[in-house]
Amino acid sequence: MRTQEELRQMLQTNLKELRLPTIRKCWQEAAGIAETENMSPEEYLLELTERECEERRKKRVQRELRRSGLPLEKSLETLDTKRFPAGARRKIRTLVGGDFLARTENVLAFGKPGSGKTHALSAIGQELIRSSGGWTRVYFASCSHLVQRLLAAKKELELADELRTLSRYDAIIIDDLGYVQQSREEMEVLFTLLAHRYERGSVMITSNLPFSKWEKIFKDPMTTAAAIDRLVHHSVILELNVPSYRLEESKEKARRQKKNGEQEKNA
Repeated sequence: MRTQEELRQMLQTNLKELRLPTIRKCWQEAAGIAETENMSPEEYLLELTERECEERRKKRVQRELRRSGLPLEKSLETLDTKRFPAGARRKIRTLVGGDFLARTENVLAFGKPGSGKTHALSAIGQELIRSSGGWTRVYFASCSHLVQRLLAAKKELELADELRTLSRYDAIIIDDLGYVQQSREEMEVLFTLLAHRYERGSVMITSNLPFSKWEKIFKDPMTTAAAIDRLVHHSVILELNVPSYRLEESKEKARRQKKNGEQEKNA
């Protein structure tokens, strides 16, 4: 007959082989609680499996956040939505629910530099990952970085493979579309991506240029019209026409320094 210590060691070995690290770590503590609270075997097992599932969910979320490339400091908690128009605030609250992904809708955020476009889409992207327990995949990249990635793949005759890789993401966030003017060849590969994603996966874009100026980006009227048509067909548009928060912070800092200087002068 096996001793209690032998049973514990065998159980630890089995849990390790089954790759159940959380249960392996907490089963003895949970057993003590189960005995104290007169839990049934089913309740005890449920408690253990819930702890294991929760820990796996946390790790999966952390892993997907790291892989996404999202700027994690730009979260929903640090987003000052009170600066945005009421309509934009309502849309952001709806977008974090993630229903637009199932409809393969795009999200287009427009506004001046410093208006909070990048922060808003980054916050939404993080919430999509967290609320799904890490099952939603998001990819964040600046427009310049993304087009260089696509261009490098094209030169290696691997653009089709690269597009298939990117198609695994539920949402692709392209930051600062048009902020830096790209060459025609670079914009051609970007258009290829947008065409490939059309009605297959969501694209989320920030831009400080209105549609009327997108010909500067795509260099050609027909290509520009085709790109806008694909993006707008199924889309949610966020108009963030608010002053730059960086400019506001700079002005507030200058006011504080001036006030402190006057107080020191009068002291």
